[in-house]
Amino acid sequence: MRTVSVNEIVLAIDEARAREPGGAIAFDGDGTLWSGDVGEDFFEALLARGVRDAARDALVREAAEEGIDASGDPRAIARRIHAAYLAGSFPEERVCEIMTWAAAGWSRAELDRFCEGVVVSIGLRDRLHGEAIHVVEHARRVGIDVLLVSASPRAIVEQAARVVGIDLANAMAAREAYDAVGIVQSSVERPIPYGPGKVTHLRARLGAERVLYAAFGDNAFDVAMLREARHPVAVRPKARLVERAAEVPELVVLERA
Repeated sequence: MRTVSVNEIVLAIDEARAREPGGAIAFDGDGTLWSGDVGEDFFEALLARGVRDAARDALVREAAEEGIDASGDPRAIARRIHAAYLAGSFPEERVCEIMTWAAAGWSRAELDRFCEGVVVSIGLRDRLHGEAIHVVEHARRVGIDVLLVSASPRAIVEQAARVVGIDLANAMAAREAYDAVGIVQSSVERPIPYGPGKVTHLRARLGAERVLYAAFGDNAFDVAMLREARHPVAVRPKARLVERAAEVPELVVLERA
């Protein structure tokens, strides 16, 4: 993969905009706009706070399906699932869903306040990738919509979007379900923005015809979104994306700031 500078990709975006006005650019979040995974940061903070009983039955089902010990309180079960995921023995997409509904029993206001505190406590602003942020800032200056498409939970992604300066209307994430009085339920809206689900969410926001000038990702689950763009760009790519680079023939790597 060829390495390109921020100036090169900004110029390519501007040229694409001149040819086809009205398009947008899209970013994955974790590993792309910032280092680390805010979904995992949120989940670890939630585990430290305590998982409520409203999540227990669903956690038991998820654990039992993968042969994980489902005894004990909901926090203990959630910790075993998380450990299995970190060990590579629990499906990544499903753990993204679990992280999203693990706050079952919380109100939306509680959840959003909690995530606001998590973003501060993890020092997200200091973890931003300068090269990606330069592209975001340029797009905002010239009036190009910037979309954030992340498989992490909605509440933490929206707080991260505020830090980056992305409109919340353009922040797509795994979304928790609510009951009639606004309490989080142990389920999630599907598909979440993971793998092909990223394109589903993108197209729901952009429509079928609106052009995606550039897409930015760091891992294999960004491949579908990268293929959707005129200019697919890897940001500090993980080995799993490098291994699948042939699936995105025009893929370039953004030079680190």
